Amino acid sequence: MNKFAIIALWVMVQGCAQSPTQESKLKQLGKFPSSLKEVSGMETTQDGNLWVIEDSGNKDHIYKVNHKAEVLYSLKIDHAKNVDWEELTTDSLGNLYIGDFGNNANERNDLVIYKVDSLQLTKKEPNAKKIAFAYPEQKDFPPKTDSLYFDTEGMIHWQGQLYIFTKNRTRPYSGKTLVYRVPDKEGSYVAEFLGALFLCEDQNHCSVTSADISPDGTTIALLSYGKLFLLNSTALSNIPETKVRTIELHQMTQIESVCFLDNKTVMIADEQNRFGGRKLYKFQLD
Repeated sequence: MNKFAIIALWVMVQGCAQSPTQESKLKQLGKFPSSLKEVSGMETTQDGNLWVIEDSGNKDHIYKVNHKAEVLYSLKIDHAKNVDWEELTTDSLGNLYIGDFGNNANERNDLVIYKVDSLQLTKKEPNAKKIAFAYPEQKDFPPKTDSLYFDTEGMIHWQGQLYIFTKNRTRPYSGKTLVYRVPDKEGSYVAEFLGALFLCEDQNHCSVTSADISPDGTTIALLSYGKLFLLNSTALSNIPETKVRTIELHQMTQIESVCFLDNKTVMIADEQNRFGGRKLYKFQLD
């Protein structure tokens, strides 16, 4: 084959290789300021903007940002300490829930979800109420390596309950997230175990880093590194029989946050790492 034929063939192959993929639908909207390097949770506000938080080592603040990832203002949350804030969710009344349940080493026995009433969000330093909880299956702090299920980064609110999806750190890796629920009211609870949901076998891409539920209450999105898992909300009544749809995002950055903008659109944010990040994206579901 002559040189020109080889070049023509190479061009044709490259054209085929660059056909649209799921990755092409992940649209970058903006980049967070350098002061927000570790966005760990995100939720849509009632006025269409976004609340975001950062995880351990950062301030006890929530930040309102627009769709360009620009900070509009921040609020210090009173009666709340950022041990390891990992997730945000809201209910239909606009009450905000902050998941302080990051637990990388599975050592914590002070897990809490902070509830900030919607009216408090109009104040300079909103007051938070505590929803403390414990996992009934965890007996040791930390447990053995094959039982490291009790780090958490995913939470949704649905029908008066908070649903928690744990982040699997087991060795060997089992591919499961444990699903729990607790009431959305101030108090101290033993979380109710609903079942284990198998996602996939790759620890680098199948551990839950965030969750949200669509505004119509029908679709749950679970985010992991490079993948988005979708399931119907009715599955919460029968976790073992749940069918999961997997979407490949082909994203190498540390994507840590997801929330629904509408029933068919999700917003995704990543933390800064060696692959880049600190960006806000929009993803359109089929």
